[in-house]
Amino acid sequence: MGSDCTPVRIGIAVVLHAGRVLVGVRGPDGPLPGQAEFPGGKCEPGESAENCAVRECQEETGLGVVVVGLIDEFTWTYPHGTVKLSFLLCKPRQAMDVRNEQQGFRWEAPAALMEMPFPEANRGVLERLLTLV
Repeated sequence: MGSDCTPVRIGIAVVLHAGRVLVGVRGPDGPLPGQAEFPGGKCEPGESAENCAVRECQEETGLGVVVVGLIDEFTWTYPHGTVKLSFLLCKPRQAMDVRNEQQGFRWEAPAALMEMPFPEANRGVLERLLTLV
């Protein structure tokens, strides 16, 4: 992933709509398999975390979103590398459907997220999210 001094930047779209949050499950072949996740991924060189979150959400779910604000941003070290996570509160651009079922994205009540197997780095974000809805 990143070197010890340069964490990989990750833009994450936390999408809220009608009191529900868009959440998926990581595939079996990547890091943290089977863990719950929000749409997101690695920032391209020169790409902001905001633009990355919007792009990744579109690519992974087919859903166009706009960034409303920053929920949290911090650096976290996993066994597979160090990342700088930017969790961005987003809303859909228009009435929508999640088109890509390959990653199992679906709408969940915020309280249900606390029972899902998210990576440990997400716990504080989940708690903060409960105060936003």
